[in-house]
Amino acid sequence: MSGETEILLVEDADRVRTITLNRPAALNAFNEALYDALTEALRGAAEDPEVAVVLLTGGGRAFSSGTDLVEMAQRVTDPDFTPGEHGFIGLIDALAEFDKPLVLAINGLGLGIGLTVIGFADLVLMSEDARLKTPFTSLGVAPEAASSYLLPRLVGRQNAAWILLSAEWISAAEAKDMGLVWRVCPAADLMAEARRVAATLASRPISSLREVKRDMTAPLREEIERARERENDGFARLMGGPANAEALAAFAEGRDPDFTSLPPGW
Repeated sequence: MSGETEILLVEDADRVRTITLNRPAALNAFNEALYDALTEALRGAAEDPEVAVVLLTGGGRAFSSGTDLVEMAQRVTDPDFTPGEHGFIGLIDALAEFDKPLVLAINGLGLGIGLTVIGFADLVLMSEDARLKTPFTSLGVAPEAASSYLLPRLVGRQNAAWILLSAEWISAAEAKDMGLVWRVCPAADLMAEARRVAATLASRPISSLREVKRDMTAPLREEIERARERENDGFARLMGGPANAEALAAFAEGRDPDFTSLPPGW
């Protein structure tokens, strides 16, 4: 089966469903429409008895540049802004509930959700020229997607602190060294290797794959939910505040944000 929408490409082969984020001109930034489309695609793959594994990648030169900042500014400033049906929270629900193997092929830059989605993946392959970062402190907001819980489990407290606090780029070599990704590949080989890995998993019984994943993720579910509640509260308090307003203004004006003149405590 092969299908295409405006913002997602979907292809099935060997019981692997490959989903490609398809907003290349926007570096696959997540607007409300893309949040909704990927949420529905994951739920559909979970329910499809012919799909054993999902392989997620990005079209063009980016995996995902995170939340669409143009739309974020609209959300903050436009009282008539209409959110999507599922939105960011719905996507994270779908990732947390997805009970089949999820393989990522990080083909280019990954920011925000382009990195934090790793916490919900089972195997992550990354192009050797790709880069990752979480821009939360550079945007004056809080972490997301239970990353404050999942990243320390993946890479240790200090590596997670650097990723979440610094808003600095992480190279593929650094990501591999700290355990953020499983395998680094030459760019030209990434998709072939990711498909081989996904097909290997998909050759196993779906019932067994699902049971293994359920058993591995069961101890994490309550802590993921608690982390998300903390993060959502922090994000709601900080979004639209002085730091976030300066970050969004700087983005719109094409300059670096200046946080030195913020009120005390910000």
